[in-house]
Amino acid sequence: MVTLTIDNKAVTVPEGTTILDAAKQVEIHIPTLCYLRDINEVGSCRICAVEVEGVNKLATACNTLVENGMVVHTNTPRVRTTRKTNVELILSQHVDHCVTCVRSGNCSLQRLSTDMNIQSVPFGKATSERPWDKTQPILRDSAKCIKCLRCVSVCERVQSLGVWEVTGSGAHTTVRVRGTRMNETNCAFCGQCVAHCPVGALRGRDDTEKVFAALTDPEKEVVFQIAPAVRAAWGENLGLTPEQATEKRLAAAVRALGVKHVFDTTFSADLTIMEESSEFVERLSDPEHATLPQFTSCCPGWVRFLRREFPDMAPHLSTAKSPQQMFGAVAKSYYAQLLGKKPEDIFCVSVMPCIAKKYEADVPQVNDAAEKDVDVVITARELVRMLRATQINVAALPEEEFDHPLGVGSGAGVIFGVTGGVMEAALRTAYWKLTGSNPPADAFQEIRGQKPWREASFTIQDTTVRLAVASGLSSARMLMEAIQSGQASYDFVEVMACPGGCSGGGGQPIHDGVDLSEARGNRLYALDQANPIRFSHENPVIQKLYKEYLEEPLSHKAHKLLHTEQANWEL
Repeated sequence: MVTLTIDNKAVTVPEGTTILDAAKQVEIHIPTLCYLRDINEVGSCRICAVEVEGVNKLATACNTLVENGMVVHTNTPRVRTTRKTNVELILSQHVDHCVTCVRSGNCSLQRLSTDMNIQSVPFGKATSERPWDKTQPILRDSAKCIKCLRCVSVCERVQSLGVWEVTGSGAHTTVRVRGTRMNETNCAFCGQCVAHCPVGALRGRDDTEKVFAALTDPEKEVVFQIAPAVRAAWGENLGLTPEQATEKRLAAAVRALGVKHVFDTTFSADLTIMEESSEFVERLSDPEHATLPQFTSCCPGWVRFLRREFPDMAPHLSTAKSPQQMFGAVAKSYYAQLLGKKPEDIFCVSVMPCIAKKYEADVPQVNDAAEKDVDVVITARELVRMLRATQINVAALPEEEFDHPLGVGSGAGVIFGVTGGVMEAALRTAYWKLTGSNPPADAFQEIRGQKPWREASFTIQDTTVRLAVASGLSSARMLMEAIQSGQASYDFVEVMACPGGCSGGGGQPIHDGVDLSEARGNRLYALDQANPIRFSHENPVIQKLYKEYLEEPLSHKAHKLLHTEQANWEL
């Protein structure tokens, strides 16, 4: 243990602790900007500068380790002046058009500037604009980049892709795509760089105006589907408590936008389970000829990653479409028939926790019911912007049910939004298919948790099923390398591109430096527990859909509408 003094407060902490963490122990706040724990601790912004007695140069608190007897001052005139000057220098290379910035009101640089009472910048402005393809799911404004290196570190250390690189030095330092254009890189469009950018230099493409236009088009029947993970996060930036931000109030809020048909993607998550678990049982019954392990296919970031990084393993992907795409296909075929409409009359909007879903909806190979089965994908953040733009007092709305028939989902469908949830939901139905009876609903909870790579095995009717779950693409890379080398062997593998799964998706509300994926996931597990239907195969609407339209899982019609060969996707 090491004892030191910070602002006249004695504190004893373990050896190897940083000044920043030691200060937190005695409730002393030291501002940061570029810092991300265990990811980006390079001290490039120097906003966390502190004064250490006996040392001439100010120290960066985020990566300076404590020493026994150290005396630290965090609020001297020298410290305050240095921090303020550093922020002013950053502002001199940052286009501060805050009123038109997507991060206005939720920007770390904006907050620091206010806290430090910066009302003007004494340095000349020197920003650089670089052209960017505005059709890409992820957009970059180089004139807003503050060179904090967070995007570089997140992409390299958390997602193992290294899409971003730093070039130049001094005032000419810049961050750019490594070696090529964005759409030609191995970017998974997961959006983790967007979620960790402290300013608005990186953002998801905004498609809200397309939705508003469709809502005013008398020729369009606008159909909304809302992903399971969105219900666990949508109220965070609207000032709603978890008790207020229910899925029923979410349905009411979307309906208040003028949407006639508000459905739950949990419905099509159940449909995905029916197809994917059937495919798994089929492969498991003939292991000598089947391609095992079977990989889940509902995360487009993961699918794109596998196609780019491990193309020889693409045949292991389930051919089942994601819940988003299954919903679009059903909405423009089965539901269109119920309404007496043509597929092109239906305008399908997805509300997703994910930026990669924008990419997925544009892949030609996933569209079978219409030219585009899903017309527009908006993130949870975009939905919040739409609600604010229409001045809807969400807290005052009474709760409302999702519409029928595509608004009924099971608890198994709800947990699609958390890492391991797809696997657990599939196992519940696979067990039923193999044995003819339901397991206890929580029989497979051993695969739950936030550990980036988890393993488990279960015995179902004398067959041992070996499983692996991974979230975050660096974990996925290690898992794939272990499978390729023969160090690991499984029957079924679930991968989500974002750490924590969809709950931590790149399109969820941003709370700088705070990871809420586990808390959101726990809310989804609680909703599963409270749902009267815990198994996808017991969803009465799913049963009716097969009886009236799809016949049975893996039927010819089901294959046409609900399956795709991911190995043939255009990248």
